[in-house]
Amino acid sequence: MKSLLNLIEYPPASYESIVVIAATSEGATREKIGRHLWALPRPMWNMSREGFEQLYRQLPDPKPGVEDAWRLTGGNPRALSLLHQAGWSAERAVADLAEAKGLAPSFVEKWRKWLEETVEDPDALWRADAPEELVGGLVARNLIVYNMYDRESWLWIDQPPPERDLEIGVGNHVAWQTPLHREAVKRALEKTK
Repeated sequence: MKSLLNLIEYPPASYESIVVIAATSEGATREKIGRHLWALPRPMWNMSREGFEQLYRQLPDPKPGVEDAWRLTGGNPRALSLLHQAGWSAERAVADLAEAKGLAPSFVEKWRKWLEETVEDPDALWRADAPEELVGGLVARNLIVYNMYDRESWLWIDQPPPERDLEIGVGNHVAWQTPLHREAVKRALEKTK
């Protein structure tokens, strides 16, 4: 962030004005950017349904129906890519995510009760008694978005997420990055029983 500020304050050439945009999908990065008063963080949710369908049509057949792809990805283009790379096998994509996100038995067992609640309703993590260590761990693993802000359109780039859609794992205050991410946690819970 300091390097970006230096670019603005000391540009390599003369400019009338400079705008710097930094995009990230990592929840932990949002905090790092937001602590700078000169930065104006704006969240961006997954693709709109129309944009998602346009991207989906570009992928070669055979592929699942667009409804199934939407239900599994929640409109997230990276999740669509993961699904495609897994040969359209949701089970394989979920297994890959569970491994990549470090859902080790020690983590899952330590937080089992909370993870089971959060799989059903991500807003369980918004309660006052929710453990900050778990919230931080899920954000650091990029499994959840914590603090979904208001859904006022001016606060979001493109379209804000739905108010609450538990089918794709979106609560009022907390959301799973994608339905596949939630399924990865479900899988880890099942494997450690």
